[in-house]
Amino acid sequence: MSANDSPPSLYAVHEPVFPRRVKGTFRNLKWIIMAVTLGIYYITPWLRWDRGPSLPDQAVLVDLANRRFFFFMIEIWPDEFYFVAGLLIMAGLGLFLFTSALGRVWCGYACPQTVWTDLYILVERWIEGDRNARVRLYHQKWNAQKIRLRAIKWVVWFLIGLATGGAWIFYFTDAPTLFWNLLDGTAHPVAYVTMGLLTFTTFFFGGFAREQICIYACPWPRIQAAMMDEDTLVVAYREWRGEPRGKLRKPDDPEVEKQGDCIDCMACVNVCPMGIDIRKGQQLECITCALCIDACDEVMDRIGKPRGLIDYMALKDETLERAGGTARNIWKHIFRPRTLLYTALWASVGVAMIVALFLRSPIGLNVTPVRNPLYVTLKDGTIRNTYEVRLHNKHGEERPFHISVTAEEALEISLEGRDNTVVNVPADGTLTQRIYVTAAPGSKAAEGGLLEMRFWVVDLTEATDRVSADTVFHGKGE
Repeated sequence: MSANDSPPSLYAVHEPVFPRRVKGTFRNLKWIIMAVTLGIYYITPWLRWDRGPSLPDQAVLVDLANRRFFFFMIEIWPDEFYFVAGLLIMAGLGLFLFTSALGRVWCGYACPQTVWTDLYILVERWIEGDRNARVRLYHQKWNAQKIRLRAIKWVVWFLIGLATGGAWIFYFTDAPTLFWNLLDGTAHPVAYVTMGLLTFTTFFFGGFAREQICIYACPWPRIQAAMMDEDTLVVAYREWRGEPRGKLRKPDDPEVEKQGDCIDCMACVNVCPMGIDIRKGQQLECITCALCIDACDEVMDRIGKPRGLIDYMALKDETLERAGGTARNIWKHIFRPRTLLYTALWASVGVAMIVALFLRSPIGLNVTPVRNPLYVTLKDGTIRNTYEVRLHNKHGEERPFHISVTAEEALEISLEGRDNTVVNVPADGTLTQRIYVTAAPGSKAAEGGLLEMRFWVVDLTEATDRVSADTVFHGKGE
């Protein structure tokens, strides 16, 4: 290379992928999953659920202002965040389970990026036509027709993005109220900003980035290999059956016997939303959507060849079939020790959460000692400690709570601003009460050091509901 020669560029201009329409079992399954998931996402914030006069009537609501989460009859408080952690653990184990059994089936069918990209491609096909028409339009110079079609498509894409961003913010406040506030311009600026960001990301990711998000932004393609083994079912090409490939020949052609079943029609490539050729083997870009299976089976039917040239297959089956054997039953690949272990772990977390949900107390107690100072000596020699007690009432009506304290030594309590030890806690709310615990002059508790003690709270409406919290009493010996 001469000194004037520049090194070759490693950058290639991105060529958009225009997948062709295809019919078949897996395409129909993707349509059903897309309809169900989008329906759940857009409709759920509008579902109503009567919880009484003191609680919101939205069935699913993330109430950030009051730090609570509502899911139909279930209410999760901030101190019950372990339920959210449990759901995240279940989601992770579920992802490991499905990947171990069926590869990147989540990516191919239920990932939000896949679902919204499918929807955007569907709109694009309705407006601009199928693959060949869209390719011609892409390479066509800008004229009135191209401007019109692109403008219509982008407007529809924008409206879908707007609905997506709007549906998201409806999960965080009362949906009907926020909807009218958005229309009359009285909604909080955060709502408009969030809606705008989600509108843009949906429009850009689903309309333009598409497969680029899966290839470059998503970490899962690089992690999935650790979740897969030789029994994992993935979309694969039976090259020992399809090669050598060639154009379709007449039955009386002497070369027809030397040719494999693949007629190199490129149908599998043209329908792929990632723009890859599955015949080149497993690739990072493959999301296991199986549309290439539908396309290939359709071609095999037309030319009178058996289906399955491209199919779900495990590495073990590939070895068996190459040697002339028969593939194992699909259920033997799915139900094996690894997937059963993931299922058991997933179910265990789910059962533990359900048990915890039904065993949780409808009242709560949190005790915070006031340690500045540790204790106060009153004029008669009484030693007094101060505590901030936070009471939780998870019932739908106001409840009277009785507060007491137990310890090995005699202690007395009094509530600031109250004549007795009973407080009324508002419905589905909390109450912070300052409490004074005293030890008589000269008593062991007063003269000693740390004394373990326990606060008790009893719901007087239902005496069986009681909670406790441990803390310590500081005497002069400390």
